[in-house]
Amino acid sequence: MSDIPRRAASRTAKLAALPLGFAGRTALGFGKRAVGIATDVISADIQQRTAEQLFSVLGQLKGGAMKFGQALSVFEAALPEEMAGPYRQALTKLQEAAPPMPVASLHKTLAEQLGADWREKFAEFDDSPAAAASIGQVHRASWKVPPKRKNAKPKTVEVAVKVQYPGAGEALLADLKQLSVLAGMFKIIQPGMDIKPLLAELRARITEELDYAMEAETQTAFAEAFAGDDEIYVPRVIASSPRVLVTEWVEGTPLSKVISDGTPEERDEAGRLMATLHFSAPARAGLLHADPHPGNFRILPDGRLGVIDFGAVARLPGGHPEPIGRLVRLALDGDAEGVADGLREEGFIKPDDDLDAEAVLTFLRPMIEPLAADQFRFTRAWLRGEATRLGSPRSPAYQLSRKLNLPPSYLLIHRVTLGSIGVLCQLEAEAPYRAIVEKWLPGFAPAAP
Repeated sequence: MSDIPRRAASRTAKLAALPLGFAGRTALGFGKRAVGIATDVISADIQQRTAEQLFSVLGQLKGGAMKFGQALSVFEAALPEEMAGPYRQALTKLQEAAPPMPVASLHKTLAEQLGADWREKFAEFDDSPAAAASIGQVHRASWKVPPKRKNAKPKTVEVAVKVQYPGAGEALLADLKQLSVLAGMFKIIQPGMDIKPLLAELRARITEELDYAMEAETQTAFAEAFAGDDEIYVPRVIASSPRVLVTEWVEGTPLSKVISDGTPEERDEAGRLMATLHFSAPARAGLLHADPHPGNFRILPDGRLGVIDFGAVARLPGGHPEPIGRLVRLALDGDAEGVADGLREEGFIKPDDDLDAEAVLTFLRPMIEPLAADQFRFTRAWLRGEATRLGSPRSPAYQLSRKLNLPPSYLLIHRVTLGSIGVLCQLEAEAPYRAIVEKWLPGFAPAAP
């Protein structure tokens, strides 16, 4: 494959084949029930085949299908182990791999975006992509830095050049529209997972992600906020245009490699740094990095966390909303009435719903378990347990969750937090998360005696 497939019929056919395949597997399940095979065995078989086909097709497409697959891949840790194991590697590939665009298309885009003399701006440029993702691919190059003094030799800086695929915008919109019909499939893979809000949010952010000039502004704000930081590294923006972004090159170990091959100590430290970025960025930059899949992070040789993609962000000029920290603290302190009143005030509980405050607290406490102790280890087993508790229709937690509301202003924060937790569970990382939250989350620190 080369450019984003342009024939809508071809793209739609691949996506449309997914529900048809699912229907066939469901019929197969009914047939097996008729001959007495256990229901749980049938369900697991249908789940696994559905998941294999789903991720296979998503991995073949760019645009919205790939972007959606990346968003889902951080939740891989919540899948049952017997399902997650066989295609964990495929999910990791989905986070970082995609077929490259033709060299002719690449050069045409560079000329359109950086000028006909674009080659003169580089000392070297590698036509083979170093990485590829949902809407663009990255090339390694050496950028010429103009000398400050006459007759001085120009310096060079190693850079990453992100070039947007031709037709990426149209493909994103078309794929996301088509993916909206697949909601039922995801309920089979993970009961209780509702993808419709995720799709709506992805649609809302397409315009921002397609504008690399806007991403350059965001990355610059992050870079300034974390300049000189000894834990987080954000590369500087060197040049930008709507469809090409040139930034400093980041050399380091991909987070996916730490997940698969890292020592326990390396995974613990990576988890601590990820949590630090998540909670400190809104306070320091007024922004929340909103795309927490492992392909966007590197562990630098000096131990810092390198962040390399700022296409998706939440703008939080006042930092994390104070009610989040305050209500989590009240829940840890066992103040059921205070929690219920605060949730009602923020719109999580509808005004006319008379929910039992103790039941609400019981619902929330397992979710905030990571903050109940000085140290906590996130694990796949813990996340699967929470997914089962919240996703089983027979669970009291499931019944109560259907009565709760997620206000639009909290949707992105909620999704990013879940995604970050998914990565921590893939890392199986242990760290002092409560201390990190106390330092950076408004409203969470206990009142002074």
